[in-house]
Amino acid sequence: MKLRKVTAASAVVLALAVSATACGSGDKKDEGSSGGGKKIAIGIKYDQPGLGQKTPQGYAGFDVDVAKYVAKKLGYNEDQIEWKESKSADRETMLQRGDVEFIAATYSITPEREKKVDFAGPYLLAHQDVLVRADDASIKSPADLNSKKLCSVTGSTSAQNIKDKLAPKANLLKYPTYSACLNGLQNKAIDALTTDDSILAGYAAQDQFKGKFKLGGLKMTNENYGIGVKKGSDLKAKINKALEAMVSDGSWKKAVDANFGPANYKNEPAPKIGDIKS
Repeated sequence: MKLRKVTAASAVVLALAVSATACGSGDKKDEGSSGGGKKIAIGIKYDQPGLGQKTPQGYAGFDVDVAKYVAKKLGYNEDQIEWKESKSADRETMLQRGDVEFIAATYSITPEREKKVDFAGPYLLAHQDVLVRADDASIKSPADLNSKKLCSVTGSTSAQNIKDKLAPKANLLKYPTYSACLNGLQNKAIDALTTDDSILAGYAAQDQFKGKFKLGGLKMTNENYGIGVKKGSDLKAKINKALEAMVSDGSWKKAVDANFGPANYKNEPAPKIGDIKS
């Protein structure tokens, strides 16, 4: 009788252990090595039209399209992606903590960042540029920005770079958001807005701004956008293969045209993996 009680109790303990193990394996976050029906966490921007934007209909933009393509090649369907907002100041920390498997968020590859994280790519070569009103023909070179009212967002170094190196007499105006700069540009409170040309094109391509602005085409810097991964991650090689496939099968060009086309963005050709333009 005593033996039966012990055996029954053991059976209950075993059953609970099996159940807990099953539940644990189903809830465990995937490491990013393969799909297998699990989720993958990907970091993007939520507030950059044309690149990474959270909308009532979902997530949209060039970076989002790239991330979806890469995830598919890694074995994940779109409904297996867990999108996470990756603000510029948080990106390295998110990767180091393992909050996301990779980040595609206008993430320029720089030597300082490469000390902290690894990069696949680049997948887009952007340049610092200016956005001006469509009827303004007065800004044809960086020097033409002298005495102009130049806008950038608070915390950005883009406008300061121009004043320090190219147009020392530019009148810098800092607004809280790019949208505020665009409104100022539209009502002539400012003369030009500066940041990466891809970001400017994304904003200018919005329905309410179509035909109102144009890119200056000044190409003042090279910004090599890469996909950030945790230092030492084997995802880097897998993502590089996915990016090569995206270019070769035409998906990259299709994504560029869909997201930047309305702004007449003269994009650079798809960069070769590992080719970092200084």
